[in-house]
Amino acid sequence: MRALVVLPTYNEIDNIEKMLRTIRAIVPDEHILVVDDGSPDGTAESAERIRSELGHIEIMKRDGKGGLGSAYRAGFAWGLERGYDTFVEIDCDFSHDPRELPTMLMLADSYEVVIGSRYVPGGSIPSWSTSRLLLSKGGNRYASIMLGLGVADSTAGYRVYQASALEKIDYSHVKADGYGFQIEMTYRARRGGASIVEHPISFTDRTEGESKMSRAIVTEALWMVTKWGLARIVGGPRLN
Repeated sequence: MRALVVLPTYNEIDNIEKMLRTIRAIVPDEHILVVDDGSPDGTAESAERIRSELGHIEIMKRDGKGGLGSAYRAGFAWGLERGYDTFVEIDCDFSHDPRELPTMLMLADSYEVVIGSRYVPGGSIPSWSTSRLLLSKGGNRYASIMLGLGVADSTAGYRVYQASALEKIDYSHVKADGYGFQIEMTYRARRGGASIVEHPISFTDRTEGESKMSRAIVTEALWMVTKWGLARIVGGPRLN
């Protein structure tokens, strides 16, 4: 299968070259699409400088910061138009270990959605405090119960999708960003009947650059889960 690693970036000058080199070393045959949201720090230019050396790297330059969900939707559309069969979501800040990619891509031969999960046996977040860990686990548990997901880590951002899953999800109509984007993708995948598996990973907070997480992103996710969950309980599953 032809796989495309979709790599959203915004001000990742400290990480982009190292990440591209690492991905290329671990999965040398896979193609990479950098989706850059107009980074003023030169992230896209750094990627352009080394793509001829590494090969099979494309850069999509977008005007302004459109958000994580928007970047992935653009990357999926680009890849589907060019006939890719499998799509990888991975953060550029090394919070997701690229060494898990071969295993996750292998699992994608049997499952339409592979989630790099922090909350299944073998998964971990070594650097988080107990309170932060409990809050995240509680939020994921809430989403799973409200939406009937049967998934321990629906906010995980390290994933592999088969093209067939993106069709079942109807990804172009996904509205959320951030945590909400990952939850909505999981919900739509479950509703569409896509096969899902969780693969344990160790999640590490970034050491270079600034986090893109904000209270607004968390609030958006909580509100959307509650809205979708109530709609599901009262009148059947709806997304609007």
